[in-house]
Amino acid sequence: MTDGENRPTMRESANVDAETVASFGDEWTRFDQSALSENELIRAFSLYFKIFPWSSLPQNPEGFDMGCGSGRWARLVAPRVGRLNCIDASEGALSIARRTLASHENVHFYHALADAVPLRCASQDFGYSLGVLHHIPDTEAALRACVDLLKPGAPLLIYLYYRFDNRPLWFSLLWRASEVVRAIISRLPGPFKSLATDVIALLIYFPLARLALLGERLGLRVRNAPLYFYRDKSFYAMRTDSRDRFGTPLEQRFTRSEIDMMMQRAGLTDIHFLEEEPYWCAVGRKS
Repeated sequence: MTDGENRPTMRESANVDAETVASFGDEWTRFDQSALSENELIRAFSLYFKIFPWSSLPQNPEGFDMGCGSGRWARLVAPRVGRLNCIDASEGALSIARRTLASHENVHFYHALADAVPLRCASQDFGYSLGVLHHIPDTEAALRACVDLLKPGAPLLIYLYYRFDNRPLWFSLLWRASEVVRAIISRLPGPFKSLATDVIALLIYFPLARLALLGERLGLRVRNAPLYFYRDKSFYAMRTDSRDRFGTPLEQRFTRSEIDMMMQRAGLTDIHFLEEEPYWCAVGRKS
């Protein structure tokens, strides 16, 4: 593949789950992140981008946000770069991103799948895709398509759901039980789906997260407590992630070693993983 003209169109690509795309369009319409405080957004951004090599980018770099969703990350990336290409398979999500990023003239929007982006191959100085590729049927093919867009040596930051490979066995068993709930809720119509995930946020996320916070403040070892990651998150963030976790039809999870191998096969080298939550964030450079 040499340039964007040879990429498949939206209709030609088979690497998409239409129900999942529609679900995210509904999710970002309901949770456009405008209620998230600036402080909480910056704290989350700092976590996900902690290993991103900002200092190695060229002057006025051009890059992409694959699966930009509401545009929450792009809003903090755009001021740092020359041009940012925001790509999403959902027109509904893109409409939210356009509103979020209306004041950023260096942001351009593309309604496209990962393997159907109308950008020239080897044209991008950087790229990132956070929490997106594991919702695509062939995650590795989508990852390769992202790498195709990069110039040699350019970095790609990804975040893929982990398969609890660094957790106790009971953690994985608990997730398997939750999959039954997700299978039911993800098939509900939009309003009922959001109601169900809000109830989960209220009755499960919020109390367990705040118990973890209390335990931490008491000096207890609570890092393996369920939903510890949300201990200091707002209820809005919990509602968003509950909707994401239980409302999305297609979700895949990978171990660290599986992600490492996928990145290598996609043509990435110099791969580094974030050694703290959220698991797994990794960055690599195109060889």
